[in-house]
Amino acid sequence: MSRWQFSDNLERQNQLVIDGWTVIRFSFDQVKEKPRRCQQIVQQVIGQWLGDELDQTSLSIVEKEVLRLAVRKGEAISPKEVEKYLKLSDKTVKKVLSQLVDKKMLIPSSGVKRVRSYRLGDQVKRPIW
Repeated sequence: MSRWQFSDNLERQNQLVIDGWTVIRFSFDQVKEKPRRCQQIVQQVIGQWLGDELDQTSLSIVEKEVLRLAVRKGEAISPKEVEKYLKLSDKTVKKVLSQLVDKKMLIPSSGVKRVRSYRLGDQVKRPIW
């Protein structure tokens, strides 16, 4: 790697950090020779973020799973998606989504009287991979 390439890589990483990304670095040799170890590190980062962030709040298991779905999807989620994902009734899903809106964990992203989708609230810390 040349000095220019090294500097460019550092600058790109700095820009990602400034933009709120979480950066995990692996060498080619690490991925090739110890892929399981690399996978474990990624899982630890995800587990630390989701586990610590969500466990510090007073959320039910269902509420946590709805937030995990929203984080994984990376865009607005609909009540129908939540119903299908958690195998719950529409009434239960509407109640859970309403509770998450009250806790400012979700924000309605479409509709006023009849909300069709929700996005993560600003107080939910998002990992960006």
